[in-house]
Amino acid sequence: MSDRARLETLLREMGGQGYRAYRSLKGTWDLEAMTLVVDHVQADPFASASRVRLLLTPDQTALPTSILATESRRWGVAALLARSFARRAVRTSRSRGTGRSGEIRMSDPGQRVLPQTAVQVDADGAVEARCTVGLPARGRRVAGDDAVALLLRDLPTLVHRTLVARAHELDDLASCAATNEDADAARAALEALGLVAFVASGSILPRLSGVDDRPLERGTVPFESPDTMRVEIDLPNAGTVEGMGITEGVTLIVGGGFHGKSTLLRALQEGVWNHGPGDGRERVVTRADSQKVRAEDGRPVSGVDISPFIDGLPQGHETTHFTSENASGSTSQAAAIVEAIEAGARALLIDEDTSATNFMTRDLRMQRLVPSRFEPITPFVDRVRSLHDDLGVSTVMVVGGSGAFLDVADTVIRMETYHALDDTERAREIVDDLPSRREDESSVSVPKPRPRRIRLASLDPSSGKRPRYVRALDDRTLRYGESTIDLVALEQLSSVDQIRAAGAALALASTWGGTLALGDLLDRIEDAIAAEGLDALETRTSGSLAAVRRLDVATVLNRLRTIRVD
Repeated sequence: MSDRARLETLLREMGGQGYRAYRSLKGTWDLEAMTLVVDHVQADPFASASRVRLLLTPDQTALPTSILATESRRWGVAALLARSFARRAVRTSRSRGTGRSGEIRMSDPGQRVLPQTAVQVDADGAVEARCTVGLPARGRRVAGDDAVALLLRDLPTLVHRTLVARAHELDDLASCAATNEDADAARAALEALGLVAFVASGSILPRLSGVDDRPLERGTVPFESPDTMRVEIDLPNAGTVEGMGITEGVTLIVGGGFHGKSTLLRALQEGVWNHGPGDGRERVVTRADSQKVRAEDGRPVSGVDISPFIDGLPQGHETTHFTSENASGSTSQAAAIVEAIEAGARALLIDEDTSATNFMTRDLRMQRLVPSRFEPITPFVDRVRSLHDDLGVSTVMVVGGSGAFLDVADTVIRMETYHALDDTERAREIVDDLPSRREDESSVSVPKPRPRRIRLASLDPSSGKRPRYVRALDDRTLRYGESTIDLVALEQLSSVDQIRAAGAALALASTWGGTLALGDLLDRIEDAIAAEGLDALETRTSGSLAAVRRLDVATVLNRLRTIRVD
């Protein structure tokens, strides 16, 4: 008897039995058109759905070898398959009883294209897909006939309409593969070209809304590079592509309100990730070591040396090992900058709108009213040049209200009705004609951050009787052990699967024991993922992880209130 026939017989025989009878499904079933692996069976119809894997051979997927030649191409294809499966599952799966009965779900990668565990495509065309299914029940008893329909009809139909070559136009598969490979190639070229980021001409940067990441196409202005900033990058599939290159150093993005300043910066902060064809930002790439930083009232800070920016606090409070459960806007932004550099950031992305005003600059009048000896803050405007000249850390910053930064800028991009203009020379003329006359309040160069040693026991992920409790409650909140971490300010980390991966990375580190310098901790996490993939982060197989950078893991760690550092 075939596995398919045995499974059907088993499901019909257990009909009417208690829900725990489903436990006998655990294992591997060859269903001819695919292999079904049941890894975990839910305890009851209202619990988290059962976890399964769907394995397809190269003959079953029939994916063209031309789209599988490189890892970048395979991840581009995997994103298309996962997106297709996830969205069709939502549309087509239907209730088959109580609780989650009949539900089929897979993580949707959305607009981003990055390594994930929902769908993986091998070089030979084999596919492994991971999803959850709600095993059908009436009350808390097995609904056998509905289970047969779910596992032997609904699930295979969904697979055939989403995970195999014939479910898609070949041009779409090829485009996803080529676009992803080109994005990786463009990002890899940036450092050698002395660039922080590249925005291809013709890109569509505005989004539908603050909660909808799809492109706003009607009435938008395709991006065009100023002639003076135009560069060309040779890509393996698209050939030579031209666009605006943002060079290393200090770059200002200026312009009137609602003219596209923050839209450009948001595209740059998203440019650390790849995007699929049709997103509009698929050829907007930013170096992976770029970090968005901002003020964040109320966040915890643990043992960070913020003295290059804030020193000489009243009553002799120390800032070389600054710790706070409730940091202010200025101390939180100072800490965010130091933490980013400590974790390996080589470029900072900053928006004046989300910065602490007193941290950014002080004009001449305020300097006269409050002399520098009574002001513990060294303004960022007086540190930004040293960050680049002494530490090699570039800054790309949106500025709308203070001309003080014109004195220290290498490049000035002015946005006018969503058109980018190179106003660097005009800005220098203005500096000469209208000197600010404010005093530079920096006295020494910015030093390299002092490495902190993390006590790994303080990363304890346990909660009650559960030795490991890591849950992404939504795309802004991580429950980690007994702590709830607010991630609303981490604008480059907005996927639930990425948040879950960052938490899982910390849980893995907690098992190592002792102390580790932050950089060494991040290195070990990267090494584990390089050796075993994202599955290295979890104790069980799931399809709900997506790739994160070392900088992202560090930002989550730095907001965990239990961490202790030496």
